[in-house]
Amino acid sequence: MTTTTTVFTGLGVVAPNGLGTEEFWSATLEGRSGIKDISGFDTASATATASATATATATAPCPARRAGEIRDFDAAEHLSKRLLPQTDRSTRFALTAADMALADGGVDPAALVDYDMGVVTANACGGFEFTHREFAKLWSQGPQFVSVYESFAWFYAVNTGQISIRHKLRGPGKALVAEQAGGLDALGHARRSLRRGDAKLVVTGGADSALDPWGWAAQWSSGRVTAGEYRPFDRAASGHVPGEGAAFLVLEEAGAARLRGAPKVYGELAGQASTFDPPPGSPRPPALRAAVESALVRAGVAPSDVDVVFADSAGLPGPDRQEAEVLRGVFGERGVPVTAPKALTGRLLSAGGPLDVAAALLSLRDGVIPPTAGTSDLPQEYGIDLVTGSPREARISTALVLARGRSGFNSAAVVRAYHH
Repeated sequence: MTTTTTVFTGLGVVAPNGLGTEEFWSATLEGRSGIKDISGFDTASATATASATATATATAPCPARRAGEIRDFDAAEHLSKRLLPQTDRSTRFALTAADMALADGGVDPAALVDYDMGVVTANACGGFEFTHREFAKLWSQGPQFVSVYESFAWFYAVNTGQISIRHKLRGPGKALVAEQAGGLDALGHARRSLRRGDAKLVVTGGADSALDPWGWAAQWSSGRVTAGEYRPFDRAASGHVPGEGAAFLVLEEAGAARLRGAPKVYGELAGQASTFDPPPGSPRPPALRAAVESALVRAGVAPSDVDVVFADSAGLPGPDRQEAEVLRGVFGERGVPVTAPKALTGRLLSAGGPLDVAAALLSLRDGVIPPTAGTSDLPQEYGIDLVTGSPREARISTALVLARGRSGFNSAAVVRAYHH
């Protein structure tokens, strides 16, 4: 593998608190939350009925009713009439965010070699809303009423395929399924494709939406969703709030970006690593620390070089305590500022890691660390320097982004300022 430098040249964000990168960033710095009561169905009812798109029966009442739901997104403003019948909500987010990222990066795919451009995406739930709507038709009306597009609209890899088709990106394509950690894993795969010389440009990121009745029931059944507020690292933490959305980035080999005249470079993806926790009952410790240390080694940076950590922040006492212990072990007591801007959006599953990477790159650009909302009682024993209240101005050249998925997935990515 070569020592190719991989840089971010475009960002695209569809988030609960902002449609578009700059709108999301302004909301994040100002503390504007995208978390509200779900509008599509009654989560407290034993029978949960979605609006016009799906109908399903839940098995029991659910006390949780708040989510990072995207409300002002009109897919018809972003996609053609041909695409609308064949796409799930998450795919519409993915296509829109990818369009934004390419436009932000000044990329004209028609001016580049199609096999030099690839797509690597992450998705945890597939086309939940689309599939559940079609299943309802199957059970209530019969198979002849099921959309022919169900054959692929549900599939985890559909976002990779649809983005590739839309922009004629015929280079390496991959799709990863690793829940919250999957988005960072996708960026790592994209980086490896560039470093191997398989591509010169990769559109990469994640998208997820599971806020229909069945998707909500699936998330609530995990035992990790709170019926209250999402309070990362707080003494009163009782779980997270789910969210939906997409974040995509243009990642390029630095020389190719210069050659095509990329208008900007946000930063470099310096290193990424993934690990998997040992099974329950194992004497071995959780593997998040190994992911952090491996990512730092691959990036060629020491812990003292890291200026901020964008934490996974599960919002549960056990996982939060474990993450705080890892951060103390690697960086020392209060050794580095820590933030969790996802408290304003909820956890976006596969989109969560890429959204944090976008926020980290904007922190590098603007010299500011966004605060963590909702946390007011940080246990002293956690020993971390959590940024709360208001943004903190700082000189930032290197950021660490962490993500953990259910069942033991861990991922860490290091982004840093790029100097020609």
